[in-house]
Amino acid sequence: MMTSLPQVAHIVGATDESAKVRTLAFDLNLEAEPGQFVMAWLPGVDEKPFSLASADPASLTIARVGPFSTAVHALNIGDRLWLRGPLGRPFTLPNSPTPEFPLLLIAGGYGVAPLRFLAERARSAGWGLSVVIGARTAADVVFADRFAALGARLVITTDDGSLGQKGVATDAAARLLARSSYQAIYTCGPEPMLEAVEKLARARNLPAQLSYERYMRCGFGVCGSCAREGWLVCRDGPVKQVSSVK
Repeated sequence: MMTSLPQVAHIVGATDESAKVRTLAFDLNLEAEPGQFVMAWLPGVDEKPFSLASADPASLTIARVGPFSTAVHALNIGDRLWLRGPLGRPFTLPNSPTPEFPLLLIAGGYGVAPLRFLAERARSAGWGLSVVIGARTAADVVFADRFAALGARLVITTDDGSLGQKGVATDAAARLLARSSYQAIYTCGPEPMLEAVEKLARARNLPAQLSYERYMRCGFGVCGSCAREGWLVCRDGPVKQVSSVK
């Protein structure tokens, strides 16, 4: 259930995924779907949007990239953060699993967080998964062990070749699509990667769902700060559906 008012959440768990990435778990359960997000507020600092890494309990995977995320990384077990949401349109799974046609998940950078949530739901529903994780270096790869534990076929790419295949996630995805058949594509990451994935999906006539990340202030379509090509990422997305070839 979405609420427009921040809810106080106490940190009950903290996991360092890498030198820059930490997952925080809270004493709060949300009725949320993979792909939805919350606005996280730290009084006196700022409020920022974050995709949910899980809903029960509410968990956020946060990369330390600026003043707000640095302040959140400094919080300890028992400290408070205020969460507003869930917000936005989520990913949706096809109606029933098709064993010969699994789902393809493509994660770029820190876009792994909502896809991890989606992967857990998909596996619970009986879907087979192939997962591509793309990162700059081996040190930037997160959640690979979580996807592997779910039984996903996992491919890792790094820009410098320090782990997995050298190159970008979309090139690895293109190779998978050339060798195997899939029911649908799901992706989250930098916008150039999402655009490349959309082209792949249209070329294969596959439905795809792309999760966009944009700076936003309100989270529900009033301020307009997250506008993109005539739609608002917070209200009309963050998940964009691509259903057919144009």
